[in-house]
Amino acid sequence: MWILSLITFPGVVTHEASHKFFCDWAGVKVHEVCYFRFGNPAGFVLHESPQKFSQSFFISVGPLILGTIFSVLFFLLFKQHSHEISGYVFAWLGLSIASNCFPSTGDAKSLLSEVGRHFWHSPLALLGFPVALVIWIINKLNIFYFNYFFALGLFWWVVRWL
Repeated sequence: MWILSLITFPGVVTHEASHKFFCDWAGVKVHEVCYFRFGNPAGFVLHESPQKFSQSFFISVGPLILGTIFSVLFFLLFKQHSHEISGYVFAWLGLSIASNCFPSTGDAKSLLSEVGRHFWHSPLALLGFPVALVIWIINKLNIFYFNYFFALGLFWWVVRWL
């Protein structure tokens, strides 16, 4: 499995950088960041507990938001440079990021605990439960390499339709 980690390391870095970005954006103090390592987890961001549900929500789903945006941008660059070597680099970066953009099971658990903490105080918390459930299901589907099918499907969609 370390070979997949090596091949998709730009996606791991982007995933963790997305968590860090949304921590900074939300004003949540970060204690430690590891953008990539061989091991489980491949990266992490340790931060203080957010005060608002919106902070928790965006920190948890940040990799999906930014990862999808960056993947689409790299796929569009591939489309423009598909007959050049740089086009294949763009495709690799986009596929790597897209295959790592889903929040982890830990992110889902964190989001779910924040739903319970903020349920009666934030209307956004109502969205938190189904989002956490979808994240958890997708992570379970990763035993069938769902994340790679997602990456390939996003690649196909961008190249075919955009």
